[in-house]
Amino acid sequence: MTRIVVVDNHGQFTHLEHRALRDAGVDTDIVDNTTPPEELDTDGLVLSGGPDMDRIGRCAEYLEMDVPVLGICLGMQIMAVELDGTVDAGDYGGYADVTVRIVDEDDPLVGSLAPETRVWASHADEVTALPTGFTHTATSDVCDIEAMSDRDRELYGVQWHPEVAHTEEGEELFANFIERCR
Repeated sequence: MTRIVVVDNHGQFTHLEHRALRDAGVDTDIVDNTTPPEELDTDGLVLSGGPDMDRIGRCAEYLEMDVPVLGICLGMQIMAVELDGTVDAGDYGGYADVTVRIVDEDDPLVGSLAPETRVWASHADEVTALPTGFTHTATSDVCDIEAMSDRDRELYGVQWHPEVAHTEEGEELFANFIERCR
C-alpha cells in the first residue's frame, strides 16, 4: 500500500489533508516537522500549510529525500524559499474562493483540472519567483503563481487548499499526487 506522510507545519487544515489521503486509501500519518528525515518511511510527503516560515522545522531536509513532495500553501512557499525562489506578501490577503486557470495541461499534478477549477486559498503570502527547475502550472487573477512543479525532482506546490470542501477538485488533485508516489 502506498504510504504518504503529512508533515505538520502547525496549519489549521493539516488533519484534513491526512483525512483526504486516508479516504483515498493511502496509508498515512501526521508527523511533526521536527522529525528527522531518516525516521520517515514513506513513498511521498505532503508539506502542510501553516502560519509562518519561522516554524518550518526540518522541511528543507525533507525536500532532499528523493520522494515526491506536495507543498500546500506554506508548504509550497517553503519549497520556493529553500530552493532559491521568492515569497512575498500577497496583494489580496486572507482566504477566498478563487478561480484558478491551469497553464500547463501536461502537468501531472494539476493538468487534469484544466482549463480551470474553483479553489479555497489564502494569499497572505505567495510565491513571486519560481525556484530553479520549476515550471509555472496555474494562475489566477489574485495570484500569478498558484501552482508550480519540478517534474524531475517530483516536487509540486499549490497555493490553494485541496483538502477543504470549498475546493471543487481537491480529491482529483490528491489522486494525481498519489499516482506520483506509486
